[in-house]
Amino acid sequence: MNRPLVAILSGAGISTDSGIPDYRGPNGLWRRDPEAEKLVTYDYYMGDPEIRRRSWQMRRQNRALAAEPNVAHRAVAELERSGTPVRVITQNVDGLHQLAGLPARKVLELHGSAHGVVCTKCHARGAMTDAIARVEAGEDDPPCLECGGVLKSATVMFGENLDPVVLGQALAISKACTVFIAVGSSLQVHPAAGLAGVAADHGARLIVVNAEPTPYDDRADEVVREPIGTALPRLLAELRDA
Repeated sequence: MNRPLVAILSGAGISTDSGIPDYRGPNGLWRRDPEAEKLVTYDYYMGDPEIRRRSWQMRRQNRALAAEPNVAHRAVAELERSGTPVRVITQNVDGLHQLAGLPARKVLELHGSAHGVVCTKCHARGAMTDAIARVEAGEDDPPCLECGGVLKSATVMFGENLDPVVLGQALAISKACTVFIAVGSSLQVHPAAGLAGVAADHGARLIVVNAEPTPYDDRADEVVREPIGTALPRLLAELRDA
C-alpha cells in the first residue's frame, strides 16, 4: 500500500531556534531595519556599488552560514528515515534541512541558497565561503572570476523571479500530497504562500504551525500556535505512528 505523501512548507520560523532571525515577525529584520531590504533588492543591488559593499558585509555576518539544525529540522529528517514519503518545500536559504539529514533531492529551495554565489552576467556559480574569503582579504565587491560580472548570493532577491522548474515541482507536490504542513511561514509571500491553498484545493489535510495568524488559517484543518520546537516533532510523530 502506498504511504501518504507529506509535504512540508517551511518558513523562517523553523530556523529561529537555530539562531537565524526571521524577517516579518514582531522582531523581524525588515521591521527593525527597513533599509536592510534594499541590500537584497535586485535593482538596488545591481545599480549601486555601495549597496553591494554593504551586502557583502552583511553576508560576512550571516548567521545562516554557521547555523546548526534544531529539533524541528531533525524531526523532519527522522520522519523521512521512518519510510514516510516526505518532501520539503522551503522558503529558507540556510540549508538546515539537508544538514539535518534530509536528502537534498527531497528539498526544494524556492528562494535559493545562501551557501552559494552566482554571476549575474555569465551565471557561473561558486561557494559563498570562497567569496567571503575574498571580501575578508580586502575586496569590497568581489567580481566574477570568470567574466568580471557582478556576483550575488545564489538566493532569490526581491525583484527576481523564482526558478520556474523548482516552482513547478513545488506545485506538483502540493497537488499530490495527502498532508500539507505549513510551518514557521507567515504565508504572505507569493507564490510560495499560495501552495497551501493549492494543497487544500486538491484534498490535502492542511496544518498551519505558526506563532502569528496567517491568511490561510481559515482554510486549515488544524492551526497550531505552540512553539515549533515542541509542536512539529509531536505532529510528525503522530503522522509517523498513524
